[in-house]
Amino acid sequence: MEQTGRINASSSRIWNLTFISVFITNGLMYVGQQMVQPLITSYAKELGAAETIIGVIASAFTITSILLKIFSAPAIDTFNRKYLLSGAMCVMGAAYLGFAVSHTVPAIFGFRLLQGCGQAFTTSCCLALATDALPQDRLGQGIGIFTLAQAVCQAIGPTIGKYLQSIWGFQVTFFTAAVFMLTGAVCATQIRTKFVRTKKFRISLDSMIAKEVWVPAVTQFFLAFAYCLINSFLYIFAEAQGVVGGNIGLFFTIYAMTLLFTRPLVGRLTDKLGTVKVLVPAMCFFGLSFFIISCSDTLWMFYLAAVISAFGYGACTPALQALCMKMVTPDRRGAASCTNYLGTDFGFLLGPIVAGALAERFGYVSMWRIMLIPIVCGMILIIAKRKKINAVGREN
Repeated sequence: MEQTGRINASSSRIWNLTFISVFITNGLMYVGQQMVQPLITSYAKELGAAETIIGVIASAFTITSILLKIFSAPAIDTFNRKYLLSGAMCVMGAAYLGFAVSHTVPAIFGFRLLQGCGQAFTTSCCLALATDALPQDRLGQGIGIFTLAQAVCQAIGPTIGKYLQSIWGFQVTFFTAAVFMLTGAVCATQIRTKFVRTKKFRISLDSMIAKEVWVPAVTQFFLAFAYCLINSFLYIFAEAQGVVGGNIGLFFTIYAMTLLFTRPLVGRLTDKLGTVKVLVPAMCFFGLSFFIISCSDTLWMFYLAAVISAFGYGACTPALQALCMKMVTPDRRGAASCTNYLGTDFGFLLGPIVAGALAERFGYVSMWRIMLIPIVCGMILIIAKRKKINAVGREN
């Protein structure tokens, strides 16, 4: 069987040079991404978009992200991942520059589609590169630490974005996000990889989809379907509840600072106790955070929800990613990573649209509470498939 030359983590050290390089690149990418994501819906609303259209704008990037998974999954398992990552980050940087010069809702929609073209490769490339560099017996802990880059960015990205927007407006904020993204693209080329191409690029269902990881991928879909509300509607809901000003941006800072504690802890617990015993309580916390948000009319209530959500969705994501990587052989990590992110993409595609329709029909408070349903569905799936998940843990 043809294989693609990849890094093989021979030491037991998590913090090796390759992992550090991927960690930094991933961090720069997420700073730019987190600066834009919570603001793009507010910008669409300022341009006159209705709630349903805002939901479409929020999820538009996932359309092209999903479609291009046809090419990205086999490409990540065939070509040098660091150069794929660098090129994809340049595409996302171009999209953010497009936001900075756009003054109509259709233009924003178009550049969101361009953003998705890059995002079809970026997150999957980063996860595959990080997994290549990690010792396999510490994969849960390593992925938990790797996602700390996202946590730090969620601490500073939305806060920086909201601050810049309040002082200099949306255009300067989007331009600054593009600078972060393009800087990360340069850093990606410096990742130390040992790569020799020995596998032909081939598009097939098997190269695109890792069927063996369908349980964590579908679970990720349910959770992302719900989590999209925080990125897409938190600022708008807070203003509707009378909580205005830049301080609401601290929700993401508090959430991310809590992740600095929860993610390494969750990684160790996943390796020690198993994925199921971590995921079920985490989903309960995630659902509780939604209920608290639906009742919030003061900053401290939003901040409390941020802490609880970090023990919820923030704990679920690395546990599910590690599970995906354990379920496949090294030459299938690109397909497994893309399959995992397909779940996320479909959740982010459909979630904001459904949520926007719910908000128009029933109001924002009911929207948050109705969106507890997909969280419960994810929990039921994990419990139903617990034997299969636990078997994967014993094999590794």
